[in-house]
Amino acid sequence: MFGPITRSPLIRWAAGLALASAWLTGCTGGSPARPVDGPHEPAGQDGPAAAGLGPRLQDPPELVSRDGVLKATLVVERRRVQVGDQRLFATTYNGAYMPPTLRVRPGDRIDLTLVNKIDENTNLHTHGLHVSPRSPSDDIFIAVKYRQSFHYTYRLPRNQPVGTYWYHSHADGVSAAQVAGGESGILIVDGLQRYLPSWLRGITEHTIALKDDQVQGDSVRTRALKMGAPTRRTVNGQQNPVIIMRPGETQLWRLANIGANIYYRLHLQGTRFHVIAQDGIPVRTVYATDSLLIPAGARFDVLVQAGSAGTARLETLPYDSGRAGNKFPRADLATVATSGTPVLRVSMPTAFASHEDLTRAPVAARKTIAYTENKAGTKFFINGKTYDPRRTDFTATLGTVEEWTVRNDTDEAHSFHVHTNPFQLMSVNGKAQPPSRGWYDTVNVPPRGVAVLRIRFSGFTGRTVLHCHVLNHEDEGMMAVLDIVRPRPAASPKPSPGSRTR
Repeated sequence: MFGPITRSPLIRWAAGLALASAWLTGCTGGSPARPVDGPHEPAGQDGPAAAGLGPRLQDPPELVSRDGVLKATLVVERRRVQVGDQRLFATTYNGAYMPPTLRVRPGDRIDLTLVNKIDENTNLHTHGLHVSPRSPSDDIFIAVKYRQSFHYTYRLPRNQPVGTYWYHSHADGVSAAQVAGGESGILIVDGLQRYLPSWLRGITEHTIALKDDQVQGDSVRTRALKMGAPTRRTVNGQQNPVIIMRPGETQLWRLANIGANIYYRLHLQGTRFHVIAQDGIPVRTVYATDSLLIPAGARFDVLVQAGSAGTARLETLPYDSGRAGNKFPRADLATVATSGTPVLRVSMPTAFASHEDLTRAPVAARKTIAYTENKAGTKFFINGKTYDPRRTDFTATLGTVEEWTVRNDTDEAHSFHVHTNPFQLMSVNGKAQPPSRGWYDTVNVPPRGVAVLRIRFSGFTGRTVLHCHVLNHEDEGMMAVLDIVRPRPAASPKPSPGSRTR
């Protein structure tokens, strides 16, 4: 889907510029910030920028592929761990509420063993990766039982888009409970640096993993989840951490909503997000925005440029998901502390990565996916049916492009996510979307709204799913089975009357 692009001549004064980055360790000795797709070289600091503001942001530990292979084990268990500013029982991977980031490259193989130590079935989904939906790869129909394990093998194609993905439980009927309990982590496909101009290739990178929890006694609540209930928001499992920047510095932030249900409307005081990738897919043209609506499951890779010395809030703004939905309040997420020796402000890129545009592609079939729910908001449907893993709801042919109309016939927002292949968003409520930034794997569909998308089925056949990524809604029926099949062989021509066969 993606290939190299041609660039305008570099700004001469920027050649050779080394942007400073800080070697950040937190109060408990966490991992440092790391430059984009390259080795980390610590630089000096100019003072305690975070003094008195709170704990410094800790990027999750990383498991990194070597020689084209990432071998890892994820152990699922209930443990009492640090969640924000409290110690609570949570469902953890490898004993941490914020588990390790899996870092790979296009063409790599991931050998991953999932060990289940909780007393219900679980499994694993690599959200957004273009990998096979068949076992032992991204087969979400698998149920790993208590005290059992399963060995997953994922082979990433060489043209796998580079950016931020994530992994989480997709267990039938309990995905909301398990993800809300803590079963979610970040997965990064390296390679964004090749699209950055030379003056931005050494910048500091941070993971900004947005996880939310509701507290019940001494535990993270996993059952009877109510989206409108008071919810704590954390960044990398921390409560209002501090992100250190120098005046004029540019950083790359990987923004990912890896919670079960709720929305974030992200805003950083005094600056704009320069989006370079959406859902792990680099954009063709970088765009700047004051805020980003991030439904559960969605990700944005952004460049952030610091202003003058001082502090600013990274916050989620109020969001109303509709008359039948919820009103999510404003909340602080992190504090950006800018101080120290200024660095030279550099220009942001405009042209970025090339990718396919399906606007003029031949369309093999058109489908409608209609979201509905009952009046109580307790059962959710796609085309009038609740999810049944034994039933095939949609069939698509490998190698073709289809146009899907996702119609939200309810009074609350729903998101749309499909496994195995990303899609190009064509329009929302009749408004055309720019092809230069149209590729996603998870999008919001507003109340009584309509989203039109086009999807090319490439690489893999097999049964997979599409669903609302508000996991409460998925678990209560808003999911359907999609079977990607091989093209039928062309029928042999019938002999004409009077012809002779041998």
